[in-house]
Amino acid sequence: MPVLISLLRGVNVGGHRKVKMDELRALYESLGFKDVQTYINSGNVLFRTAGRDLARLRQRIETTIESACGFRSDVVLRTPADLKQVIARNPFAARPGLDASRLAIHFLAADPGAEAREQVLAINAAPEELHLHGRELYIYYLNGMARPKLSLPMVEKTLRTSGTSRNWNTVRKLLEMAEKLE
Repeated sequence: MPVLISLLRGVNVGGHRKVKMDELRALYESLGFKDVQTYINSGNVLFRTAGRDLARLRQRIETTIESACGFRSDVVLRTPADLKQVIARNPFAARPGLDASRLAIHFLAADPGAEAREQVLAINAAPEELHLHGRELYIYYLNGMARPKLSLPMVEKTLRTSGTSRNWNTVRKLLEMAEKLE
């Protein structure tokens, strides 16, 4: 059975939309997923499934979370191969003195299309730096992530798709965990 990585948007942030990770694992197991694992308390779930239709799986997970937890959370699904490509395409990898804690990957729910890509890359995001490749937006927060100048809601509105961000260390750890499940 293939391994998938599920990234939930906006859970356990600032005391809102709380869900315990053991409850989240049980919820995924109730959907028939196997070898369910979570990583940290921000809605990262790895699992095996025979299902191949990612759009349908995503919808099932979102609907089940809403029924069980009382809130809707967008879910972004990626394969281990997807995460390998995300890591390989990191436009900041060769930067001397790269601070991994300042690098985030914003995983988009859908491909935004060429026009939206151009519009986002035209945004004056300084001091943050943006690179968009496929369904991932790489963001380097020069002054840290605590008080960014960049408005992600504005970026998502421009892209016409939602997403969810993970820091660079989390992305690498999720790939490591997924590879062990494969």
